[in-house]
Amino acid sequence: MKIAFLSDIHGVPDVLEAALGRDGVKYAERIVLLGDLLYHGPRNGVPDMYDPVRVAKLLNAEKDRILAVRGNCDTEVDQMMLEFPILAPYSVLAADGKTFFLTHGHVWNEDNLPPLASGSVLCHGHTHIPLLRETSFGVTIFNPGSLALQKGGSARSYGIWDGERLAHETLQ
Repeated sequence: MKIAFLSDIHGVPDVLEAALGRDGVKYAERIVLLGDLLYHGPRNGVPDMYDPVRVAKLLNAEKDRILAVRGNCDTEVDQMMLEFPILAPYSVLAADGKTFFLTHGHVWNEDNLPPLASGSVLCHGHTHIPLLRETSFGVTIFNPGSLALQKGGSARSYGIWDGERLAHETLQ
């Protein structure tokens, strides 16, 4: 199963549209959204090209492929604009013999791991910094980075599971 991981869109439609046009996302069977979809949050300035209504329309067009979890900036009013559930604090996806624990990252993260078996993958956003590493006990930590608000010198990025491996893709 091909899975695209997107996080921290923060209401910026141009970068979402660019990601949705990339082959890895366009042909993915599932699009996993790791939170912070529409609102930029009180700690961030208003991003350039901020348009949460357009982001909602773009995401709603993909609703049949989306599995989403709640970010720390996602609220009930965001849910009212979206045609798929976004308010779960986490979800679990089994694919290709792997267990993917999906969360935003403000609760469960590499410093506060959920109880996961060796071979599982913890997927989270929140930091806006891409990460791919394996713990000493065999859990993979994967952060696709942010499409809209870069931190730590990172590029705009998302993640792809191709059925065998995880990878980061960047938007220019």
